[in-house]
Amino acid sequence: MATQSSIKSVELPRFRLYFLHPQFWPTWLLVGFLYGLSWLPFRLQLALGRGLGWLFYKIMPKRVAVARRNLELCFPDMPIPEREILLRENFANTGIALFETGMAWWWPDWRMRRKLQVEGWEHIERCAAEGKGVFLLLFHFLCLEVHARAFGLVKPSVGLYRPHNNAVMEYLQTRGRSRSNKFMIQRKDVRSMLASLDAGEVAGYLPDQDYGRHRSVFVPLFNVPDACTTTGTTIFAAGAHCETLISTCERLPGSQGYRLTIYPPEHPIPSGDETTDAIHVNREVERAIRTMPNMYMWVHRRFKTRPTDELKSYYPKKQRRKDS
Repeated sequence: MATQSSIKSVELPRFRLYFLHPQFWPTWLLVGFLYGLSWLPFRLQLALGRGLGWLFYKIMPKRVAVARRNLELCFPDMPIPEREILLRENFANTGIALFETGMAWWWPDWRMRRKLQVEGWEHIERCAAEGKGVFLLLFHFLCLEVHARAFGLVKPSVGLYRPHNNAVMEYLQTRGRSRSNKFMIQRKDVRSMLASLDAGEVAGYLPDQDYGRHRSVFVPLFNVPDACTTTGTTIFAAGAHCETLISTCERLPGSQGYRLTIYPPEHPIPSGDETTDAIHVNREVERAIRTMPNMYMWVHRRFKTRPTDELKSYYPKKQRRKDS
């Protein structure tokens, strides 16, 4: 059993006078505006978020092109008008996600709990009773910030840390994401991640983006036969005394709030083979996306790393020449 001393957690940053430098005034202005908006009624925040998402759709053509291309690759049989409706809904939810960041970072516990439903908690309790850690697979849905905060309210957990380039945002982001949770560890600190799981912690991991060729294999994802997929899932799941579970967070219709769901994968992970595990993970990604396709982070270039030179760019030819 690992001890807490073997885990190198990220120290929460402290406020520094340097943060008041004029170069950070625009950041503080935007953050202060977001903080104020976070206290508005939930229904109003959703409406404002949808409006912001419409603006994103109009002024961010490159991101629109990336999301459109992802949808074309994943759902080639979907009629184009339906894909375009899905695309616009996705950008509406992207706008809402900004407001949800404010909710996740600053809402008091009572307000978040009032908007939260939980299903499948028995799986976490069973692992705790068996003395196992939980290797929790999360996916890049747009309400991810709310997801992390909500999970921490019912079971304070461990998250992976990636620093922000802006010092003020680094201060706010680290403290915001640590709220209601135990601690964070560096995303490349494999040893501390394994130690956390051995110590019986619930540790979250996101395996569904393109992290490059290192420690990756090319396996199917939807209609793309060779999506670059991390093998980190196998490294953690096989290297510690833990059980792999999956968690999703769904925004409910109207202003009901959110449903947090925990469930086991259809196929055991690890399986003994990293390629098989990557295939199983992608199937779980597909299963989750099909339940709420308009909530996934389609603006990420999920298929940017290719086994060959085809499909180099997500952009149309004219735009590609302009960007090169």
